[in-house]
Amino acid sequence: MMLAKPTAVLIALALAGAMGQAPDAAAETPEEKGLAIAIEADKRDLGFGDFEADGEMILKDKSGRESRRIFSNMTLERPEPALGDLGIIVFSKPRDIRGTALLTHANIEPADDDQWIFLPAIKRVKRISSSNRTGKFVSSEFSYEDLGSQEVNDYTYKWLRDEPCPTDPALMCFVSESYPKNSKSGYSKRVSWTDQDEYRLQHIAFYNRRGDHEKSLSFSGYEQYLGQYWRAAKMAMVNEQTGKATDLLWSNYRFGTGLSEGDFNSQRLKTMAR
Repeated sequence: MMLAKPTAVLIALALAGAMGQAPDAAAETPEEKGLAIAIEADKRDLGFGDFEADGEMILKDKSGRESRRIFSNMTLERPEPALGDLGIIVFSKPRDIRGTALLTHANIEPADDDQWIFLPAIKRVKRISSSNRTGKFVSSEFSYEDLGSQEVNDYTYKWLRDEPCPTDPALMCFVSESYPKNSKSGYSKRVSWTDQDEYRLQHIAFYNRRGDHEKSLSFSGYEQYLGQYWRAAKMAMVNEQTGKATDLLWSNYRFGTGLSEGDFNSQRLKTMAR
């Protein structure tokens, strides 16, 4: 998921879908319905072009102690079906992390996402290897993999059931499993709750390669922009095994700011600190 794009990531977190209407359980297998839900969710978020947003990252340890970081986010949609979106996260506070920046060029399977991180302490841009995508991003509960744009063709799908959404029981959710095609993924599957009204991700349970429930991500405070695009004000990731958590708070969304692919060059990361 590009971070500020809930159907992308997180952490993202784009699901897929195709028909512009709710999947018909009587006419489809669970696999076909799961794919249709994903396509529909992705379809509803197409065409936003680009946006920028402000963010705050709150890290919480098991005892509840917090540390806070301020960052900005830029996302550029690449309309070609064979290409994923582009995203940059840049931290401005506190001083010890100021200037740290992550650039993601999302790719469609079988190609891995391209990611680079700029570390001010060593004044170097480092490429994130495929084997390191499961590592924690700046000690948060979000991995580098979570911060990529989750494209439809990166997964296979299976609808499980319909039930009230865990984040809002007044909403009904589709519950589906998605299985990463990338053998280097840190996850064996994700279980996602997508509301049936607007096809917004409400909750995701992440299962590690051993099949254990490792993390949970909840979305809340959705607001609609440009009469179409839904964005969450809060993404809360909890590590179910350690008790640690990371909240991402989003504000000041600006769409159509004129971003171009040239803004997402790895060599520009060194100059982006505010």
